Amino acid sequence: MTVVSELHQDHVNLIKLLDILDKKIIKLKDGGQPNFGLMADVIGYIATYAEGYHHPKEDKMFTFFKGRNGKLDGVMQECENAHANLKGYAHALLESIDGILHDAVMPMNEFIEKLEEFVRNEKNHLDFEEAKVFPVLSQVASDADWSAVEAGLPVQEDPLFGEKQAEEYKALYVELMRDINS
Repeated sequence: MTVVSELHQDHVNLIKLLDILDKKIIKLKDGGQPNFGLMADVIGYIATYAEGYHHPKEDKMFTFFKGRNGKLDGVMQECENAHANLKGYAHALLESIDGILHDAVMPMNEFIEKLEEFVRNEKNHLDFEEAKVFPVLSQVASDADWSAVEAGLPVQEDPLFGEKQAEEYKALYVELMRDINS
């Protein structure tokens, strides 16, 4: 599996989680009370996985290709800027959920807006990478380039979608499977 196909698979997996959040938004708008702990797990996973694995892999790949192509440099810079913004959205949303779980008063419409903004920004970013970054990379990179990039990347198991789920994500995995099979 190539680096880009691994990143694409990450995107597919993240979309599954974002779709769960979309369902939670509908439930909230209908006056329901979704499991805020589970929501925090989903957002926490997205933030942790993105910051600890997915984005560093992209960053190393971007560093390798920097200066090869002006268009690629432009989309990679835009992507790196988005990574910083996405991190901020995730942490702000996690703070809001933590407040709700600890009985802080927050208007539900304000929380829903934050959640919708988080989901929208994440999906827009994934779409941007798929439509703008990956195609340019495919044009610029050779097989030798990909071999060199892959040799410099750490091998890490996805704690949710990998063969073995980390203990902290087992409940999330069960919920995801329930959602997929319903």
